[in-house]
Amino acid sequence: MLVLSRKKTQSIIIGDNIEITIIDIQGDQVRLGISAPRNITIHRKEVFLEIQEENKKAADSKPTDLYGLFKK
Repeated sequence: MLVLSRKKTQSIIIGDNIEITIIDIQGDQVRLGISAPRNITIHRKEVFLEIQEENKKAADSKPTDLYGLFKK
């Protein structure tokens, strides 16, 4: 893991097209601004893990019998 120190308004660059800027620091909270291309998804880690879990559940579920839904 790379650990960097930054002050308010300073940035880091990831690759050629992702910039993370320190917007504000208040106590133990840091506000970040992220500039990245639209095709790159950005999530908080807890949201990302929740999405992964839901995707895993969906992949593990059994296929629905669609024929049975329309049969009367």
